Formats: sequence, C-alpha cells, structure tokens
Amino acid sequence: KFYSDITMLVSSSMSIRERPSERAHFEILNAEYSAIKLNSMNSSVHIDAVIDPLSPAGQKLSPLLRILSQQIQPSMRIVLNPISSLADLPLKNYYRFVLPSMDDFSSTDFSVHGPKAFFSNMPLSKTLTMNIDVPEPWLVEPVVAIHDLDNILLENLGDVRTLQAVYELEALLLTGHCMEKDREPPRGLQFILGTKQRPHLVDTLVMSNLGYWQMKVSPGVWYLQLAPGRSADLYELPSKLIAIDSLRGKLLHIEVQKKKGKEHEDLLNADDDNHVQEKTDNKGWNTNLLKWASSFISGDASLKKKAEKNTDLKDARQGETINIFSVASGHLYERFLKIMILSVLKKTERPVKFWFIKNYLSPQFKDVIPHMALEYGFEYELITYKWPTWLHKQKEKQRIIWAYKILFLDVIFPLSLRKVIFVDADQIVRTDMGELYDMDLKGRPLAYTPFCDNNKEMDGYRFWKQGFWKDHLRGRPYHISALYVVDLAKFRQTAAGDNLRVVYETLSKDPNSLSNLDQDLPNYAQHTVPIFSLPQEWLWCESWCGNATKAQAKTIDLCNNPMTKEPKLQGAKRIVPEWVDFDAEARHFTARILGENVEEIAEAIPPSSESDAPKPDHDDSSQDAKDEL
Repeated sequence: KFYSDITMLVSSSMSIRERPSERAHFEILNAEYSAIKLNSMNSSVHIDAVIDPLSPAGQKLSPLLRILSQQIQPSMRIVLNPISSLADLPLKNYYRFVLPSMDDFSSTDFSVHGPKAFFSNMPLSKTLTMNIDVPEPWLVEPVVAIHDLDNILLENLGDVRTLQAVYELEALLLTGHCMEKDREPPRGLQFILGTKQRPHLVDTLVMSNLGYWQMKVSPGVWYLQLAPGRSADLYELPSKLIAIDSLRGKLLHIEVQKKKGKEHEDLLNADDDNHVQEKTDNKGWNTNLLKWASSFISGDASLKKKAEKNTDLKDARQGETINIFSVASGHLYERFLKIMILSVLKKTERPVKFWFIKNYLSPQFKDVIPHMALEYGFEYELITYKWPTWLHKQKEKQRIIWAYKILFLDVIFPLSLRKVIFVDADQIVRTDMGELYDMDLKGRPLAYTPFCDNNKEMDGYRFWKQGFWKDHLRGRPYHISALYVVDLAKFRQTAAGDNLRVVYETLSKDPNSLSNLDQDLPNYAQHTVPIFSLPQEWLWCESWCGNATKAQAKTIDLCNNPMTKEPKLQGAKRIVPEWVDFDAEARHFTARILGENVEEIAEAIPPSSESDAPKPDHDDSSQDAKDEL
C-alpha cells in the first residue's frame, strides 16, 4: 500500500507540473531587417518560420501561416532567408491556397459560394495557363470554363478582362502496394473492383515498380479481388471489403501467395496468349454514356431519336472495333481533335471507339463529345490515371501531357482491351485504320513510323543522325511519336510498361535528357522494349518527308517546321485540302450543340495559342515561356 500511495502521489504531481515548451530557438538569427513580426500579447502559441520566399515550399507555406494567424492569433516571426545568388528566377507561377470556411458548408450552390481562389492584377499580355495542386488522393477536373484555361490571354477578353473556372472533385484514389511472401512484387497480377452485384466495375494490374497499383473510386463499400484468368488461377487472395469513408482515399498493403503446385509458374508467360484475349463481356465504365442512358430511360425524346440514329450508324459498321487513343489540351488542339475524329470515321468502315485522356479536356469538349458520338455513330471513353507519387514528376503541364502518351499504357486502359492505336490530335487520316489495326507487329509490343529522310533541307535538324543518338541507336531508326500502335496484350506480357518507367526514372532527373519525352523515351528504350517499324507511308509530314511522297500518305501529321515556324492553322489549310471542309463541319456541329455562332467558336481560340499549344514533334526552341496560375 505504501508503494502504491507513493506511485499515485508522484504520478499526480507530474501530471500537473508545468512543462517547458518544445521548440526550436532562432534567436541567433539576425532578423532585424528581414523578418515579419506579428505580436499577440495574450497568445500562448508562438510560431517561428524561416522561409525562402522564392522557393516552391515558401510559396505554399505563406498562405498556411496566414490562415494560422487568422484562426489562432499566435505571436509569429517570419524570417525571410532567400538564396543569395540566383542564375534564374525559381518561381514562374502565381499561387493561391484554397481552404473551405464554415460558411461554405451552409451553401447549396458550391459553383457560386464554394471555396475560391482569386488572382488579381495579372499581366494582360502574357499567356497564362491554369493548373491545380490538389491532395494526392484527389482527381479534380474543370466543370465550368468558358475560356481556354491552357491559353489565357486577358487582353483578348474584352473590357471585362475577367474569367472564372469551376473545378469539381471527380473521384478519389484507391492505391496500394502488393507483394508476395518473399517481398517480390507479382508484376502483372490483375485486380478487379466492384460491388456484390457488379464485381467487375474497374480493373488494374500490379506494376513491378514497388508493386504499385491504383483504382479510381467514390465513397462507399467496395470489394477487391483477383481478376478471373491467370491471376486467379495462380494466386490466392480472399475477397477484401474496402470502405472509402473519407476524402483521404485509401492506401492498402496486400500480400498474396501462389497456390500449391503453382509456385514455379510465371504469371507473365510470353508464350501463352490465352489469358490476354479480349473479353467482350467486361467493357469500360463510361460515365458520360451512363448519363446519356439515364436521360434516355427517363424519356428524353430528342436523345432517344439520336440514340436510334446512332444504333443505325454503328450497325452499318461491321467487324472488330478499332480502338483509337488520343490526347488534347486547350481549345485549339480540341479543334484539331474533332477534325481527326471526322477524318477517321470518313475512311474507316469498321466500328470505332475513341479513348481520350480526361485530365486536360475542357468542359466544352466533354459537353460536345457525347452528342458527336451519337451523331456520327462511334463509341468513346474518357480515361485517367493519377501520376504515382514515387515516379519522378514533370513540372510543366505540356511535358506531363507528353508523358501520359507513353508511361501508363499498361494500366490506363481496361484489361480487356487488346490493341490500341495512338493518333495525334492534329493528324488527318486518309485510309481505313482497320489495315493498321490488323497489321502483324511480329511480336513487338509497339509499332512506330521512322522519321522520313526525303527532305534533304532538314538534314541539319536530324539530331538522331549524329552524336549521342547515332551511337546509342546503333543503326536502329529514330521513330516519330505522332502515330503508333500498342499491342496491349504483348505490352503487358513483356512488362514493357515497367521497363519504360524504369528507364524514365533513370533519365528524367537529368534536365538535359528526354527533351522530346514521349518520343525520346521509346526510341531510347527500344533495345529492351522492341519497336516494329511501320512502312513510311503510314505517317507523312511536309517538314521531314517533302512533297514527293505525299500522294502515298495514309496519314498526314501537321508537324512543326523548325525552319519556317509556320503557325499550325495556316499550315493545315495549305497542306491538307480536305482540312478546311472537316473544320467547317466540326465547327458548325459544335456551334449547334453549344447554341453559339460559328464565328464565336472560332474567336474563342486566340491566335497566340498556336505557338503555345502542345507540339507533336516538340520543337522546344520555338516555344514561348508560359506562366502558370
């Protein structure tokens, strides 16, 4: 009892004892002329912050300190500690931090009263692009934006010179790392996610890179399990119930093991094609199609009539569906994209399904494309993949878009998809794409067209014919990335995606490497990820090929000419006679759907955006620098 009383006495004494504050002391810093001091006499909290005001971290920390000052009124000293000498200004953007307030939660119309960021006193004659910096588990997209957020030129907006954009949290991320008992990732292992009633709504595969995988989800209860086929045949994993109950998403660590008797079988067997055949009963989940279906069921007569026309158009196309993948950012390239779609449909007899990377499409394009699909009788799907945190990320929006063309081909499409053709937005197709879709790639996962050698005037710009590239290629051709075929079955079997990401991670940290990211990466890695070289007529561009072979061209790419630097719209009208008619058709259709005049559609694309839009052959030297919001 004596010891118990002593213990209780000491414990109670210690619990009420005043504790010294735990803090770092910065008194030794001479901050007489470089500190901001906010004194609050009654505050029990004191904050010392040492910030480089021209660093990205300082840019993000400043608004957080302001919020703390407003909410808890601490005593605060902010010591500014910039780098003494700079060769270049490290910050090239304007940054605002958005935090919900209590008033926001009482509002019903978040597009008007939700959390906001205001940018004022912005340069009028500088081309700006809007970008967002969100928590890693969030997938956010613009839902209201009249103007082109990739090419903001305030002096072109009239007297008001004001624009607004509304962003929406579209989905959350379910991510994880999967390992076997020996801590090796089972690369190529396939997962499916769904509900009890619909167990296969989304799917993905495990990368060899840290055993990483991700899926797009919404709040609710989900079931994760192995995909039927080789994954379920070789491995054991009980169905896992996953509750997405917060806006932080979910990170899972999963351990799997092989079934007894299967320990020595390889999951990725390059000689076995049975497990990679396309499953026509498991198709991607198209949100826009579901929206259309709900309105159709509810009795919308106009959409019902369009749907019947769409069915008739699709029925007229027979054979295996041709899958075409593309990416566009900004109104100018979305204009090109519609023209590319029309050129494909005019020449191709089989059913066509287009796959668009959703991340950078404008709200207008996402509004128009469902109507265009109904009008012209094609399918489409919007796809996305969040850049993994462990993979070295590009800073410029344009380079991120280029990276999406090559880095995530094995995981961005549904596992049921067997083959896909990438076609640049600014291409014109002059042949039936079924011929390319059915081409034998001789067991290669990728097929590209080599750069032309015909136009001798461009010899000085053929960098792959000299120096590093000549030594590295060792006689192999250097291919252009404006058109290529991906045998997704072979691509996944051979872990080509994993290999490309390893090469990318190695090279991308050097700022002098991968200047033409989506083009340099597959060409550099073709020793380990082999490329089938397509016949030259599959991609013609005036700059590199010259006019002698134009008549045989099956596709025409509006690649940039580093000698003349001719604007794209001007070059399109001059090089491709049918481009003008396709453009007029697409513009009239867009104006009809949006209820605008054709002239308004044309004026919505500022002439200056031509030099700033993504370029398929990446003439970096001609690009104007852009500031980011």
